Amino acid sequence: MDILILLIPLSLVFVGVIAWVMLWATKSGQFDDLEGPAHSIIMDDDTPHPSQDEPPPPD
Repeated sequence: MDILILLIPLSLVFVGVIAWVMLWATKSGQFDDLEGPAHSIIMDDDTPHPSQDEPPPPD
């Protein structure tokens, strides 16, 4: 039963930290666009990106 003296405050601190992280994530905009990244995987990007090794195309 003596362990409850340690576990109850520790669990309350843990719940407080989780609540703070969730509030921080909500305020910083982590949950603003939930569908955008999923749709960007499906979109086909046919334009090649120039690499660092290739010279730029002539004008």
